[in-house]
This record gives sequence, C-alpha cells and structure tokens, in this order.
Amino acid sequence: MSGTVNLGSAPKVDSRRGDGWWRRAGRWLLPPRCLLCGEAGAHGRDLCAACATALPWNRSACTRCALPLPEPGVCGECLQRPPALTETRAAFVYGFPLDRLAPRFKFHRDLAAGRLLAELMADGLAAAPRPEALVPVPLHRRRLRRRGYDQALELARPLARTLGIPLHADLLSRQRATAPQSELDAAARQRNLRNAFAVPPNRAMPQHVALVDDVMTTGATLRAAARALLKAGVLRVDAWVCARVP
Repeated sequence: MSGTVNLGSAPKVDSRRGDGWWRRAGRWLLPPRCLLCGEAGAHGRDLCAACATALPWNRSACTRCALPLPEPGVCGECLQRPPALTETRAAFVYGFPLDRLAPRFKFHRDLAAGRLLAELMADGLAAAPRPEALVPVPLHRRRLRRRGYDQALELARPLARTLGIPLHADLLSRQRATAPQSELDAAARQRNLRNAFAVPPNRAMPQHVALVDDVMTTGATLRAAARALLKAGVLRVDAWVCARVP
C-alpha cells in the first residue's frame, strides 16, 4: 500500500482529464460499453444514458450519516447520539442498478466497475467541503491477501486524482482481523470493531480528512475509524462513500 501522495489542489476537475493517453487511446480503439446492459456507453464512460438515468442518487439525506430522508437535515438517531463523523456524503442509495455494480467490484475483481463507481462518486461529491486528505478505510492484511486488492483504496485513488486532494493511504491501518460486518447484528458490529484501527505513532496529522469506503450499512466501521483518527489528533473526520444502505 502506498503512502502519502500529493495529487494537487485544483477542485472540480473533469474525471476524464487524468486518465492518461493510454486510456484515451483505448477508448478510441474500444468504445465504452455499458457495464450494466452492454449497450454503447455515453459521455466516454462504461455506462449508457438509460442506465445512468436509473442510478439512485442520494439527493436528500441526513448530513451526519447519509441516511436517505424526505428532506435534508439530521436524522433522529444522529440528534440523540451524534456520531464521530462531522459529515457523511453518500453518492447513491444502495439500490438498483447500483446494487449490480458494487458487488462486482467488491467481491469479483471487476476493477472496471470500480473505476466507473469512482467517476460517479466524483460527480456526486463535487460540491462537498474539501478535506486536506482522503483516507481509504483499510482491509486487514489477511483479507487483503485473500481478495488481492483493497476496494476502498481503488476508489480513493481516482477520487484523489480527479478532485485534486492528497491521498494518505498509510494514515490508518486495521490491526485486528475482524469478522465480516455483514454477518453481524448492530451490537456485534460495535464489539467487533473495538480497537480495530490504529494510526502510526508520532505522525503529523491533517486537521480535516475524509474517509473513503464503498458501501455504508450501519456506519460502525466508519465511526470506529473516525474515532481512531480523532484520538490521534485529527480535528474533523468526514466520510465519503459510494452508497448508503437505507
């Protein structure tokens, strides 16, 4: 896993500008095809216009946990028990057809789906407050060896490049091999993540970071990671995720 990478500071950069000549050439030789239906892609992406229209953007949500709401605001749970996260942005609600792309990326090594999701996330996060650094939520090394790649890092790299934000991929580590969160209830998720994350000692910390992850369910993982960063001296931790489970 790479360390800190300064990727510039220009905001709101077109996601297609950082692709490099080889990707542009590849798109000329092999025009994009929709990863969902196989039709011709639109706007230089592997997504057709019809499937793009069907994407479940999370336009109205709780500002603290990104739970979809009838109107933007703060949900009752976050009012009663404010989370460690100052703000959470989820580009999408986890629903059709996003729920076809995300598992292919996370569990089936479909990195093309990951690139598309990162491009779409960049669109959805264009107006978000800019942190000083992006920090991908890490996998434990044992799970990383099994999977072969870290899905949060694969999202964070193009996001950092597109939005012009430094990537700090070594700022947070997972020091315990926790059980998969999807197999646990809410209370067990909290216990499972106790002291799961660590920050390198004597590290100069940015004041404001955004954690990057693929799918947020209860938010237990992101909150545990945020607490570790706050304890280490970060003043504000946000979360940027691809999708929020309602």
